[in-house]
Amino acid sequence: MRILVTGGAGFIGSYTVDRLLQLGHEARVLDNLDGQVHASGRLPSYFNKEAEFIKGDVRDYNTVVRAIKGPDAIFHLAACVGVGQSQYLIKKYTDVAIGGTANLLDALVNTKNRVRKVVVAASMSSYGEGLYKCAECGEVRPGPRPEKDLKAKKWEFRCPACGRDLKPVPIDEKQKQRCNSIYAITKRTQEEMVLNIAATYKIPSVALRYFNVYGPRQALSNPYTGVCAIFLSRIKNNHPPVVYEDGLQTRDFISVHDIVDANMLALNKKAADYRSFNVGTGTGLPIKKIAEVLIGLYKKPLEPAISNKYRKGDIRHCIADITNIRKALGFRPKVDFKDGMRELIEWSKTVSAVDSFEKARVELKRKGLI
Repeated sequence: MRILVTGGAGFIGSYTVDRLLQLGHEARVLDNLDGQVHASGRLPSYFNKEAEFIKGDVRDYNTVVRAIKGPDAIFHLAACVGVGQSQYLIKKYTDVAIGGTANLLDALVNTKNRVRKVVVAASMSSYGEGLYKCAECGEVRPGPRPEKDLKAKKWEFRCPACGRDLKPVPIDEKQKQRCNSIYAITKRTQEEMVLNIAATYKIPSVALRYFNVYGPRQALSNPYTGVCAIFLSRIKNNHPPVVYEDGLQTRDFISVHDIVDANMLALNKKAADYRSFNVGTGTGLPIKKIAEVLIGLYKKPLEPAISNKYRKGDIRHCIADITNIRKALGFRPKVDFKDGMRELIEWSKTVSAVDSFEKARVELKRKGLI
């Protein structure tokens, strides 16, 4: 098949392109080489030269029309990434995610093309806070934490009915999406748009709700990217990684290699069509532990800096229930967390990293988000 990958010069996109080419497909990439991800403004050294490259923006309708002519399938991965940043760069995040997806779907419906499959990158952020269990009352799905509790450093939830401590448990796809940020809203909207047009025009499509993805090629100099990359840029520059709250908040971390496995299953399995799936490991890890593991593997004389401060909109716990993707597509994450961290460390030693964390922190504080 000939396959278009929007955002195909980026982190997840480039690995997806590599796998497609390895499997004998032809790959076309549409990417604008945004400076926050690609500081040089040029194609990264890891970009696969066997792929066709179109430098262009999903916000430009004519460029999208040109890009979809020829491919049989599309991975729509182009996005701005940054939950906090999305709260003040509202137009940019909305234009890229919603406007870009609107361009893609409009072009699919109204121009001549042969696209027969679309896989869109959705996000766990659209859930907002995760799912919890009370020993007395059963499942509990709390809303955002009250600001008065956060100011008092009361980080964890208690059952609203009986006051007991709540235990975080994996969240499944039937749970309502309760977005806490513009980024999350745009990702939920992307997902809904794609699946709506898919059903209307019988274009088999799949939404994959990625959880916290890590791995080589994630932009270490982008202070709004994934937490592993942000921590690494600090550690490489001999600065302690800064951890918000008490560091015991948990996320589900998944290797980019496992994400690509899920992408291929979504592309090839009819059982995936017209559905949304979580893509994670099913295990939550404390943010503090991530920092400690990275420091230990880098052998740096540092300790995580626990700030005991909070960022508006941050959630406490969110872990993927991967029952559906396992049963329907046979997906099983293969990369052990520590092995994945070792791979990330070895790669990070070969690239430079500008530590822009403090600049981003000042900006978030100036915007009233910290």
